[in-house]
Amino acid sequence: MKEKLLNNKVLVIGGIILIAAAMRLVPHYPNFTPIAAIALFGGAYLSDKRLAFLLPLVALFISDLVLGFHNTMIPVYACFALTVFIGMNLRNRVKPLTVAAGALGSSVVFFLVTNFALFYPGYYPANISGILMSYTAAIPFFHYSLAGDLFYSAVIFGAFELAKFKLPALAEVK
Repeated sequence: MKEKLLNNKVLVIGGIILIAAAMRLVPHYPNFTPIAAIALFGGAYLSDKRLAFLLPLVALFISDLVLGFHNTMIPVYACFALTVFIGMNLRNRVKPLTVAAGALGSSVVFFLVTNFALFYPGYYPANISGILMSYTAAIPFFHYSLAGDLFYSAVIFGAFELAKFKLPALAEVK
């Protein structure tokens, strides 16, 4: 019986992740996507660490198959893997404030890492001025990333909490 509940929980979590990932394929503001939220969510709720990393990253990869690949995929995927790790630190402490802090932290990590990655391949001069130019050019997009991470985290975590309320068996399995 417990194995069946675990499978149902993974199916519900996986379904939420895949539905949220599909939102990346509809028109949206730049960087206003659910990818960080699903990575945070997977880390927080999937007790199998392999699944916690695999489901969000596979969802990202599938959406990249549709949207196209880019030269900063490695740092982007690394950021989302770090976000899964942030989510793992939320386990058993999922509250609105901790989820918001996790979303904020993942937004900042994504901003710092991916914009440094844009500096690295030669888009900007190879000096401190180039790094500052890269970060400055990205500032107009940061608020979309942050807003998207906070919005989708609230929706995804909230949807699962509602599912646990409607299906108490989901809450019983750790």
